[in-house]
Amino acid sequence: FAACREYAEVIRELGAERVRFVATSASRDAENREEFVRGVMEILGVEPEVITGDQEAEFSFTGATKELMGRSHVPGPYLVVDIGGGSTEFVEGGEGVRAARSVDIGCVRLTERHLAVDGRITDPPTEDQIAAIKRDVDTALDLAERTVPLTRACRPADGHALVGLAGSVTTVAGIALGLAEYESSAIHHSRITLDQVREITGKLLGSTHDERARIPVMHPGRVDVIGAGALILLSIMERTGAEEVVVSEHDILDGIAWSIA
Repeated sequence: FAACREYAEVIRELGAERVRFVATSASRDAENREEFVRGVMEILGVEPEVITGDQEAEFSFTGATKELMGRSHVPGPYLVVDIGGGSTEFVEGGEGVRAARSVDIGCVRLTERHLAVDGRITDPPTEDQIAAIKRDVDTALDLAERTVPLTRACRPADGHALVGLAGSVTTVAGIALGLAEYESSAIHHSRITLDQVREITGKLLGSTHDERARIPVMHPGRVDVIGAGALILLSIMERTGAEEVVVSEHDILDGIAWSIA
């Protein structure tokens, strides 16, 4: 609970009057969920809300699109995709959410499921391992499409802008932009093409741990899972017919903040 204690200190320092603690995918799956809830209440004095996948999707949508129609001039409707560690959220809408779905594919989950052998990550992954990830992603996209329009939904003629959130997307964007270091302001609302995502995904899946670790924008905690994350993004772009993805640094955290603003 070290992070919670840090949060408590920040809350005291800033004099926050309203606190909302939201827990997402990992907490839904955790075996020690009750212990987690008790610990948060003892330290922060608020009960954590273990939200559903659909609630997670709505917060992500709000955070990502709140300013897109304004200064960034990216008109809707939008298909927002939040690629997390354990799940991926899809939300379709314009000024508000019209459809949302969460599916259990994420960069950490798929890496652990398909790239780990006896606790060690295959480096680089084999073609069979990559194919297994792709099958899982395709199955999850089929499931998501029961609720959210995906197939060819982001073709330029159809008007949906694909908006990508979270670390896998922002890391791919940083690589595409050729940044010498991670620069949030350069990444936020950048546009990355399908060809760029396809090329970067291939390079990431074909590289070793050390090669990925030397990429300037790569966070140490993302080195082993970025290949799966990039493959999820590529699969989504191919399914939706998107020629580009608009990258947002504003995501679920911003959506939660807006909910109590």
